[in-house]
Amino acid sequence: MNFEEIIYEKENGVARITINRPEKYNACTSLTLLELNKALTDAWVDAAVGVVIFTGTGKKAFCTGGDQSIRDKSGYAGTIAALPVEVGWQTVSHLIRTIPKPVIARVNGYAIGGGHVFQVVCDLSIAAETAKLGQAGPKVGSFDPGYGTGDLVRAVGLKKAKEIWYMCQLYTAHEALEMGLVNKVVPLDQLDSEVDQWCQALLEKSPTALKMLKYAFHAETDGVGGITNLGVGGLSMYYGTDESLEGRNAFMEKRKPDYSNYRK
Repeated sequence: MNFEEIIYEKENGVARITINRPEKYNACTSLTLLELNKALTDAWVDAAVGVVIFTGTGKKAFCTGGDQSIRDKSGYAGTIAALPVEVGWQTVSHLIRTIPKPVIARVNGYAIGGGHVFQVVCDLSIAAETAKLGQAGPKVGSFDPGYGTGDLVRAVGLKKAKEIWYMCQLYTAHEALEMGLVNKVVPLDQLDSEVDQWCQALLEKSPTALKMLKYAFHAETDGVGGITNLGVGGLSMYYGTDESLEGRNAFMEKRKPDYSNYRK
């Protein structure tokens, strides 16, 4: 897959998705978001992938949200970023939350605005000591009424989430760790080795258990959508049983299915 604004790599069970706009502090355009959607979808369907790393190029920025230089009254140029039900910010966040594999945010620098939302919705976040995190919406005339507020509340509590959004302050990595916004903080030169260790630890775990746990964590708050993900996760396991295949086989052989052996 050829990309212009992200780097997508897969090796030894790990998919690495890197926003590649360092000259803009890895701020996203409509094309960036489209490419993130494609990469996350590919990581979802590739059975060889067991864990995903989400990060940004360079040492300065993880992601600083939307590129304000291409924003006007109609949203972001190209309109893609302004269509949450199609291929915009909310869809990237939705994919991060629902891909049945752990997603680790490798927070190498500034995680601000929409970029901060991305790290919030990742399953796990490992930050460099030099990272700074926070929201910017009310400063730049924007806000995230979905996952960027809901998941933040669950991570840090209502009062702190309101402070983060209302005040638009930047927090150090250690402050983020103290409030439960990230899982671990390490020196920048140790970030890759730490992320690799977490990836290897996850690859040693049951992929089905991790998938069902991920869906279970969101089922209560995501309403019917969350219950659907949890249920469909179970359905995928059921498809592999002899009981399920008996129904398929009977249909293909034009006979009545015999489920008597599966009531024991």
